[in-house]
Amino acid sequence: MSKKILIVGGVAGGASAAARARRLDENAQIIVFERGPYISFANCGLPYHIGGEIELREKLLLQTPESFNNRFNVDIRVNNEILAINKEAKTVTVRDLMTEAEYTESYDALILSPGASPFIPPISGVSNHLTHSLRNVPDMDAIIVSIETNKPKHATVCGGGFIGLEMVEALRHRGIEVTLIELAPQVMAPVDIEIANVLHQELELNQVELKLGKALQSVAAITEDVKSLLLTLSDDSTQQTNLLIMAVGVKPETSLAVQAGLTIGELGGIQVNAFMQTSDSAIFAVGDAIESPEFTTGDAMLAPLAGPANRQGRLAANVILGHNAEGNEGYKKTQGTAICKVFDLAVASTGLNEKTLQRKNMAYEKVYVHAMSHAGYYPGAHPVTLKLLFNPENGKILGAQAVGKDGVDKRIDVLSVAQRAGLTVYDLQDLELCYAPPFGSARDVVNQAGLLASNVMKGDEVVCHSDDVKSLTENQLLIDVRSAQEVSNMGMIPGAINIAVDDLRANLNQIDKQKEIIVYCQVGLRGHVASCLLTNLGYKVKNLTGGFKTWKAFNY
Repeated sequence: MSKKILIVGGVAGGASAAARARRLDENAQIIVFERGPYISFANCGLPYHIGGEIELREKLLLQTPESFNNRFNVDIRVNNEILAINKEAKTVTVRDLMTEAEYTESYDALILSPGASPFIPPISGVSNHLTHSLRNVPDMDAIIVSIETNKPKHATVCGGGFIGLEMVEALRHRGIEVTLIELAPQVMAPVDIEIANVLHQELELNQVELKLGKALQSVAAITEDVKSLLLTLSDDSTQQTNLLIMAVGVKPETSLAVQAGLTIGELGGIQVNAFMQTSDSAIFAVGDAIESPEFTTGDAMLAPLAGPANRQGRLAANVILGHNAEGNEGYKKTQGTAICKVFDLAVASTGLNEKTLQRKNMAYEKVYVHAMSHAGYYPGAHPVTLKLLFNPENGKILGAQAVGKDGVDKRIDVLSVAQRAGLTVYDLQDLELCYAPPFGSARDVVNQAGLLASNVMKGDEVVCHSDDVKSLTENQLLIDVRSAQEVSNMGMIPGAINIAVDDLRANLNQIDKQKEIIVYCQVGLRGHVASCLLTNLGYKVKNLTGGFKTWKAFNY
C-alpha cells in the first residue's frame, strides 16, 4: 500500500525530501505545506539581490508550486500553515491563510522542515517599520521597499554572522554608510580571532564602522516622520541610523514539535536519531530546526546550512520508503563546512575551531600557512592564509580555516573531504592536486600545511604561537630572521633582535646557547630554515608558526 507523506516546509530540507520520495515511489501521496508564498527559493541569495549582484528577483525562485508539481507530481500547498499535530491520530490541523479555513490531513509519515527563524532580542522599541530581519523573499522585498522609499543615508546591522556580513556588503554596494554592531569581540564566529581580524581590516577598508563587543540596548524614533532611529548600545553610547537590520542569529523553529510533545534537545533544536526520526517514529525532522551530531565529537550542534539539510531530507525519504541501502548507518554527522564573501575576501571553515577545542578541553596543535593562491609568477596570484588544527597524538584533522581573495573554497573543500575520509596530516603532504601556473602551485597550500604539521608531529620542528611571545622570560631569546629592510618597513615583535637568516652563521656569538631561541620570519618559511640551522648546531629552538604575519593578525 502506498504511503501518505506530509512535509512541513519547503526550501532545502523539505523540497529535497519531497523530490527524493517521488523518485523512489511514483504512487506515494506527497503533500508539502508552506506557510509562506514560496515553496523553493534561494535564501542564501537574498542579500545579493538586495545589493544588486543578482539583478532579477525571479532568479531566486527556484521552483514554483506548478513547476514542482509538473515534475514530481507533488501537491504543493503554499500559504497553508500547520497549526497542530495529533500524534495518536496521525493527523495535522491546517489553516489556509488565504481563506482562513481550517481542515485536517492524515499521514503515514510526517517530515518537519520548518527551518530557523531570526532571533530578535527583547529590545525596547525594536518593533518599527525601519527595522528588518532577513529570512525569506517577503523579508527581502520589505528591505528593498524600505531602501527605495526612505532612501537611507546610514544603516546599522546588528550581528556579524553570515547574514550580517552579507547585508553589510549589500548596503555598501548601494552606497549606504554602514555601522556593524557585534556583541562578540569578532565577526564570523566559526573562525578564530586571527582569521576574523583579517575580515575586520577588510570591513574597515570598505568604510564599514565596526563596533565590536557591544550590543543593542534600545531603539527610539527621533524624527516626526520616523525616518531615523536613535540606537542606544550596551556601553550607553548612541548611534543615529535610518535603517536597522537585525541579524544577531537564528533559533530553531520548534513550536510545532513542542506542541506535539516531541523531545527538544539541550541546544533548543528538535532531537532526532541517526535516521532523522524524532521521539515519535512516524515523525521525522530535518534542516535548521534539528540538532545534528558534530563530526569529530558526536556532540549535538545546530547547523543552519543548506548542504546538511539536503542530505537529511534525502535520508528521511529513504527511511520512510524503505530504501536504506545507502543509509544503513544513518546520517553521517555534520562538519559545518561553510564559506562567506566579505567584499573582496572569502572566509571559509570546516570542522572545529580553536575556541571550541579549548572549551571542550580537547588536545590539539595548530599550524599556519601563508601562500599564494597559484604560482606567484603568474598574474593574479593572491595570498591565502590557512589555519590547520589537528590531533597531536594521531594527526587526525580537527578543523581548518582560510581567508583570502582567491582559492579559499578549493582548500577548505579539500580539507573537508580529507577530514571526512579520516586522513591525517601525513596524508595531506602527499595529496596530488591540480597544478598549472594559473591554478595552483606544485606544492599546494594544503600540501604545505601537511608538511608543516607532519614536521611538528615527527618532532622535526618545534613550533610556538603568537600567545607564547607576549611575555618573554630572561631565559628566552626572540630573533627576527627577516632582512633589515623588512624590519624597517614593517616593524617587529617587541623584545626581538634582528639577525637575517643568511647572516645567522656569521653572528652565532650573539646567540646564547643557554637560552631557548624563538625564531620568526614573515610567514614561517625562513623561520623553518633558521630553526633547522640552529637546531643542528645544538641550540634549543622554536619557530613561530605563521611568522610575523600571523602575529600581526592576532594583534590587529
